[in-house]
Amino acid sequence: MNPSTLANLTDYQSILNSITDGVFTINNDMIVTSFNLAAERITQVTRAEAIGRKCFEVMRSEACESGCCIKKTIETGQPCENVPVFIVRADNKRIPISVNTNILRDESGNIIGGVETFRDLTEINNLRRAYLKKHAFEDIVSKNHKMLRLFAILPQIAKSHSTVLIEGPSGTGKELFARAIHNHSAQHKSPFVAVNCGALPDTLIESELFGYQAGAFTDAKQNKAGRFALAGDGTILLDEIGDISPAVQMRLLRVLENRTYSPLGATDTRRMNARVIAATHRDLKKMVAEKQFREDLYFRINIVSLRLPKLAERKEDIPLLVNHFIEHFNTITGKQILGISQDALTALVLHDWPGNVRELENAIEHAFVLSRDNLLHLEYFPEQIHSPRNPAYSPTETTLKQIEKQAIIRALINNAWRRMATARELGIDKNTLRRKIQRHDIKIPDQP
Repeated sequence: MNPSTLANLTDYQSILNSITDGVFTINNDMIVTSFNLAAERITQVTRAEAIGRKCFEVMRSEACESGCCIKKTIETGQPCENVPVFIVRADNKRIPISVNTNILRDESGNIIGGVETFRDLTEINNLRRAYLKKHAFEDIVSKNHKMLRLFAILPQIAKSHSTVLIEGPSGTGKELFARAIHNHSAQHKSPFVAVNCGALPDTLIESELFGYQAGAFTDAKQNKAGRFALAGDGTILLDEIGDISPAVQMRLLRVLENRTYSPLGATDTRRMNARVIAATHRDLKKMVAEKQFREDLYFRINIVSLRLPKLAERKEDIPLLVNHFIEHFNTITGKQILGISQDALTALVLHDWPGNVRELENAIEHAFVLSRDNLLHLEYFPEQIHSPRNPAYSPTETTLKQIEKQAIIRALINNAWRRMATARELGIDKNTLRRKIQRHDIKIPDQP
């Protein structure tokens, strides 16, 4: 090897070693031809051990068999960008990495191999978990300013024994809030009992709430404790309280006023010690005005009121919630999903979410069931996510206007809807960005 060639190779290796991401190159036979210091650090394989071996022997990724990025790039000429995969290090520890690939050509333009850069996602995932923990109260995750105000007062509410009314559309997490209040209360070691009042007919709801004595009715063969008795000194959640009949409303009012009740068929009264939390998706104030809900009961349960926003009103939380549910379903299913594709995340943000957080959780679970790799792609999500009611969204962008709108939305999502940062990423003035947001009728979530 002549001195000039050796000098060029030395310079080449020095450049590679200055890169903080792992970098290696291969020839057309998948043989590793270069390996930088960061690649050594991440894989714990030395450069001397790596060079001359097949790349799959060095990286030891499950993707090597089913969907090798660098092999696909050499075969198709198409680069891979930010593809999450797992590799097995030299010490047999399995770690997540993010992969980018491209082809290598000689001076004549012939393909002579490929290059892969990769980044260890372990620290990024740890930071993501820490960020989730910082923006969570129990299992409730949010950075929306309305939700954060609720987080701030929940500990104070939990310390009291006052009745709480939680209002909000179905799927917004009313029971999660009720459980969080219970778990932070002095009664957290006592039972938490949830009753879905809307699911019980009038003929059953009183016996479910108050219990009954043997002989109270035809099928009452033995005594049965009601939900108030089961709650003991803990907490009882009366979910969908707006669905109960006037007769049950009256009896419930007496229980809340006197803190006593009688099981069906009993002649004595029992003490009710449980804290009561009521929840509803209905507008109780409107129902009171329309004489559909007792005003005195409304005032009795509305001592402390919490109103939960729709998911459509806190869309900045969607990336946070997606990460939260990915962690959750990874634990349940044993899968190792590392993230979500950009087009899928964009579709989730543009969706209306009439079912709120519950619908989002179900969509993530649906994607988990269909997933075949470490990334949740748009194709894995329910059909209604592919074609949201928002007519501006189109997965097959065909016009410059649509392409521009999607580029702006993606940049806004990447920058947590911060307009200055988005303008910098797009390389435009902030006033230009403001005009484009208005022109495309892009809805920006409320910011604190």
